Amino acid sequence: MSDLEALDAITEAVESGAGLPEVVRAAARALDASLAVTDAWGATLAVAARSPAEERALLSQGDGVVSAPLRVADTVVGTLHMRAKTEPGDSLRRLLLTMIASEVERVRAPERVSESAASDFLRALMRRELAEREQLLERARELGLALEEGASMMVARAHPQSPTDEGWRGRVRAVAERGVRAVASRSIAALSERDGVAGAEVLVLVPGADDAAAARAAEAMLHEMEASLAGYTLALGRSRVAEDPAELARAASEALLAANVAQGSAEGSPLLAFEQTGAYRLLLSAMSENPSELQRFYAETVEPLVAYDEQYETDLVRTLETFLEADGNVAGTAQRLFTHRHTIYYRLERVRELSGLDVSSSDGREKLSLGLKSMRVLGIASAGGPASEAGAEGGRVPRRSGRRP
Repeated sequence: MSDLEALDAITEAVESGAGLPEVVRAAARALDASLAVTDAWGATLAVAARSPAEERALLSQGDGVVSAPLRVADTVVGTLHMRAKTEPGDSLRRLLLTMIASEVERVRAPERVSESAASDFLRALMRRELAEREQLLERARELGLALEEGASMMVARAHPQSPTDEGWRGRVRAVAERGVRAVASRSIAALSERDGVAGAEVLVLVPGADDAAAARAAEAMLHEMEASLAGYTLALGRSRVAEDPAELARAASEALLAANVAQGSAEGSPLLAFEQTGAYRLLLSAMSENPSELQRFYAETVEPLVAYDEQYETDLVRTLETFLEADGNVAGTAQRLFTHRHTIYYRLERVRELSGLDVSSSDGREKLSLGLKSMRVLGIASAGGPASEAGAEGGRVPRRSGRRP
């Protein structure tokens, strides 16, 4: 089939209004090729393949598969994956990409409107802009949500450990939403777009007053994210159920605090419920209403240790945390960290020099403990590394760019 005949066949499918799958099938027949179309976040929208094996090859970008972005103006709306016996000419290829991109845009436009409304609603909750109960319920009804019996909130974070493809944040949102909807089909999700957040942060609302169901939805979301986002670090926080919809802003803060604590923990599951945050719960009001005071306390206690660890690849913060967990026992700390006691003594002395707080005093330990909790509640992850400190068992410190201790 000539390029002109192929173009006519594809154009006829578009003009008939048969939809994206038929347009892709028409293009595959016209080009004697296998085609697949995915959206900007990697979800499959349409496939025209000769066999299931061919479909898997297309979607995994196997041998001989050429992938090209689908653009509308400057926006990437998806990707076309093609395996053809004969590569189409440049002109036909450009027209094919344009036509399929336009069809993808037409298909996804209503969904994007819904996504935009859900995003506005969830971000307004996080910013505490929906204080009036009736206003909140009215906005929820516009989204098809019945929140009279209550709901719970979740915050999911993902950060790639290596460079990744364009639009990965949107893909994280789509994966999180797919996971939670497997259990709670009426749930909504949106990227928070808060300033200063590393990686992608997704806000999730799960309607209903059943805490056990919300817990299952959170587990399903974590499972889907772990399965679909290999190579990402994850942290998820879940609030208590807000039986009164007017308490959803508080629930959003609870989920955020739980996600911050989960992100700062090096051990255990990346999923944490607010009830599992222990003493961190006491700092919820400070995080929600006066975060600058929390930041100031962190700066006066633990921040110099974090800066030192970042610059010198040391383990002062982890050593301090372990020392406090061991009830101030140096031998127990050394045993837990598989480190000599002299190294622990040296590190604790560096903690005193940098923070001005002595771990041998109850006041110093109390302030440092609260400083560590402030760090977790603020979502600040400590940095540590394998290098040894100068003076500790003869080790030397490599110089790195960054803040001075």
